[in-house]
This record gives sequence, structure tokens and C-alpha cells, in this order.
Amino acid sequence: MFLDLLPVWMFLVLTVLLLAGFPVAFTLLGTSLCFGLIGFGWGFFNLLPLRIWGIMNNGTLLAVPMFIFMGVMLERSGLAEELLDTMGMLFGRIKGGLAVSVVIVGALLGASTGIVGATVVTMGLLAVPIMLKRGYSTELACGTVAASGTLGQIIPPSIVLILIGDIVGVPVGDLFLGAVLPGLVLVTLYIVYILIYAHLRPASAPTIAWGDGQGMMWGRVAKALFPPLFLMVAVLGSIFAGIASPTEAAAVGAVGATGLALAHGGFSVKMVDEVARSTMQLTSMVFIILVGAAAFGLVFRGTGGDGLVRHALGALSEGLGPWSVMAIVMLFIFVIGFFLDFIEITFIHVPVLAPVMIDLGIDPLWLCILIAVNLQTSFLTPPFGFSLFYLRAVSPPGVTTAHIYRGIIPFVLLQLAGLLLVFFFPGLVRCFL
Repeated sequence: MFLDLLPVWMFLVLTVLLLAGFPVAFTLLGTSLCFGLIGFGWGFFNLLPLRIWGIMNNGTLLAVPMFIFMGVMLERSGLAEELLDTMGMLFGRIKGGLAVSVVIVGALLGASTGIVGATVVTMGLLAVPIMLKRGYSTELACGTVAASGTLGQIIPPSIVLILIGDIVGVPVGDLFLGAVLPGLVLVTLYIVYILIYAHLRPASAPTIAWGDGQGMMWGRVAKALFPPLFLMVAVLGSIFAGIASPTEAAAVGAVGATGLALAHGGFSVKMVDEVARSTMQLTSMVFIILVGAAAFGLVFRGTGGDGLVRHALGALSEGLGPWSVMAIVMLFIFVIGFFLDFIEITFIHVPVLAPVMIDLGIDPLWLCILIAVNLQTSFLTPPFGFSLFYLRAVSPPGVTTAHIYRGIIPFVLLQLAGLLLVFFFPGLVRCFL
């Protein structure tokens, strides 16, 4: 009986250890090795190296370190600071305009870097003090920055889309195209909410004077907007036009970000060293977790875990229908997002759930985009929302954790509204395909 339910016990042990705070990579590998020995004996060590070698030879995943390099280079070059400052002045005459500019900058940085941590930290350092100084409510300032920083999760080029596409077997270029409209839907929902909030509570989202002549302003806007737009066109345009693969486009982005840093004047040997170190650390973290997840998947499938999941979801499908099962899966991912981050969910749960859902007739592309939008919410949901941790670490004195938690509640609801729109209108995903 114990061996028949070995995948269930392995999953429970892994969940308990993760919730207890043990490191993700070592927990995945340690749990997999222990249960692999129980299920396969010493022959397990003949299977594992082949699985790891297959990951290391995966050309698609080579895009991950290059996109990370591109994002860190842009963050360290000062381009994000100039963009945020300029857009804030441009929208300052509108009630809530500074918050709207933060959302737009978050979307542009997401489309230029795809790294949530870098975007949230950058805007937390720059935008939150300015918004508080200009009379914005602490909750609105914190919620806007935290939510806008997560837009890089869904707006291409998104690292999580690359990882999900590789796991599920959907072309990354199709995922990038499919994520464009859902990403814009979220941006629109954020902006509409901010404008309504500013209309109802104008004292909490006041206007700001321009401070420059109109001609000087538009020149400054053009100067600030051109670099990230240029990089977006170079990276995404080469993918969408079929000129380059995602990996090749990532290389274009890395070179382009370096060129923009040179042109902006923020380039130095010290900065290159810092960017290279950060890239190495983030890439190592992603890939060691990926190796652990591959070992976990090998044991889980080898001991019949996928069969148990398929049987359970198949029984639900017969009684409720595929759409109801899909809703249950999305609810499950949303709930575990309160406790696990997107990397853990991507590498642990998606390989188990996605094949079963596809067997039930669910469109793989639509499924991947739904998962990506859902995972974006995990950055905002306490107690383990990473966007909240990043923002708390760089918030000015006077900003408490309670302020941040209260501020993100409306944006979590907006995330769920966006998820429901993509769920009930699958055509949003295939609009550009």
C-alpha cells in the first residue's frame, strides 16, 4: 500500500519541507533522491544523469541567462530612473497621473527586462518616495508599485513563459504572441482602477505640475521612451517576424542593453562586473531548481504519480466537465501561490497538471497563458509574495508591512478579474496568431 501511494507521500513530504522553509533546490533533490531509491533502488542513479544532461543541452533554456543579463544591465544603467521620472512629469496633470505613469513604466520595463525583482526594487526606490512626497496615499503608492513590477511575468519577453513553454512543449514565440493582449488587459485594468480611485478620492492621488515647457517635455519623453521601445522592437520584433528564435533574440537583447548602457553613459567595468555576478547568481538559482524539478518529475512519473493525477482529474471531468476541472486547477494554483513562489509552482506542479489537462482537450497555448497570469498573482499574495518582500526591503521609513498588504488587495482582485477574462474569452490568447 505504501509503494502504491509513493508519489502521494513524496508530494506531501516535499510540501511540508518547503513550507517549513528549507531551500527549494536542496529539498527537491533530497526528496527525489530518497524516494527514488525507495522506488527504483540503486538503478535510479543510472537514470538521473540522462535527465539532467537533457536539461543542460536544451537550447531554448539558453535564453534565460541572456534575458537576465539584459534586465540587470538596464536596471544598473539608469535608464529605468530616467523613464520613470519623465513619464511621471508627462502624466502629472491628470489626477492619479503619477500612479498611471508607474503602471506604464512597469509595463515597459517588463517588456524590456522580464525580471520582476529588478523592476519592483527599481520602482520602489524611485517611485514610492516621490508618490508619498506628492501627497499620494501610502496604500495606493505601495500597491501600484508592487503590482506594476509583476507585469514582467506576463508581458513578453517573460522568463516564466520560456520555462512553461519548455515544460509543456509549446513554442515560446507563440506564447509571447499569445501573452501580449492578456498583458495589455492587466495594464488597462490597473489604469482604470487608479483613475476611478483618483476621481473618488482626489486628495489621495493629486495632480502634479509639469515644471518644463511643452517642447522640452516632449523632447525629454522621446529621449526616455526610445531606448526601451528600441529594445522591445529588436527583441520581440525579431521573434514575431520569424527572423530569430527566442534564444537568438535574447542574445540581441543582451547586446542591445549593453549598447544602450554605453549610449546612456552609465557603462563601466565595475557595472559589467556587477551585472555578470548578478546574472550568474540568478541563472544558477533557476537551473539548480530546474535540475531538482527534473529529478522530482522522474521519480513522480516513474512511480505512477501522473497516472494517479490523471485518474483523479479524469473522474472529476466525467462528473463536472473539462471546464470545471480547469477552474479547479486554476483555483489550486492560486491558493498554493500564497505559500510557494512561481519557480516552485512552475517546476513542481505544472509538469504534473499540464499533460493531464491537455489530455482532457484543453488548448495547450491557452493553458500556458492562464497559468502564467495565475502565477503572476503569486507575487502579490501574502504571506510569501516576493513582490511584497522586494518592496518592503526598499520602502522609505514610515511605510509598514500593513500598508503594503492593504495596498495590494485591490490589485490582487484586478489580477483575478484579468484571469477570469482570459478564462472566459480564450480568443484573447490567439488574437495575434
